[in-house]
Amino acid sequence: MATTTDYLKLHFIVFLWGFTAILGLLISIPSVEMVLYRTLLAALGMGAFMLWRNGSFQVSKVDSIKLILIGSIVCFHWLAFFGSARVSNASVSLVGFATNSLWAAMLEPWMNRNRIKKFELLLGLVVIVGLYVIFSFNFEYKLGLALGIAAGFTAALFSVLNAKMVRRIDPYAITFYEMIGAFIATALFLPIYKYTIAEQGELRLIPTSLDWVYIALLAWVCTVYAFSMSVKLMKKLSVFFIQLTLNLEPVYGIIMALIILGNSEKMGLNFYAGTLIIISAVVSYPWLKKKFDKPVFMR
Repeated sequence: MATTTDYLKLHFIVFLWGFTAILGLLISIPSVEMVLYRTLLAALGMGAFMLWRNGSFQVSKVDSIKLILIGSIVCFHWLAFFGSARVSNASVSLVGFATNSLWAAMLEPWMNRNRIKKFELLLGLVVIVGLYVIFSFNFEYKLGLALGIAAGFTAALFSVLNAKMVRRIDPYAITFYEMIGAFIATALFLPIYKYTIAEQGELRLIPTSLDWVYIALLAWVCTVYAFSMSVKLMKKLSVFFIQLTLNLEPVYGIIMALIILGNSEKMGLNFYAGTLIIISAVVSYPWLKKKFDKPVFMR
């Protein structure tokens, strides 16, 4: 049974993930190289934490393969999300990513062989409307929009898969093996990236000293802690509600950008209107779930 503390933890995690957008802007190396180091440091950090708390690394061979494959989905999610912003702009990226709750509303019941809940689909559409109001939508960035939608789909997909894995595997072990999988997938993508997308066909594999600080924050705070805690919360909260709340990430990110970066980050009336729509959807979910998602008893 979810408690108020669980909901507060979820919002704190989303707050941390909102900070990743700012860190991504502060890091000088391209997004693919950044994801490579982020996943490596995350795997090492998670492994060190598990050793410190005498955690178990033991999972079956089949489960380890599944977790590594899910990690490759996490890798694609990060590459798509950061790549979307690089080829278009943050607005297009986040509007595309906003489809995650809609994807979750369809994927979760399909993969768990349950019926699709109409109120969850409706809330997913409401969130998309809210983010559309906040961000200026530019249709000329077709690739950026496609990558943003891919980021939303993959976020929902690995969340649904993790919700099934966490029923029998420790959340920290899940995070450890998935970060290994994400690192391997990114490393395997590097040659393709170098000869097709990388600027001047060259990789930038040497971060600055300050880059290392920001990447470490991404890896250990925004990934090791936040990612593993979000997996842990899947024992109590539905994947859809987690994905719905995750749509507050751009809202938190813009607020932090305004505080950290100053007047260069301006918010108009559309921001507050869109924020109100998103918060309304998130806040109304528990009430709608209680009202419409009632268990069916056999007579």
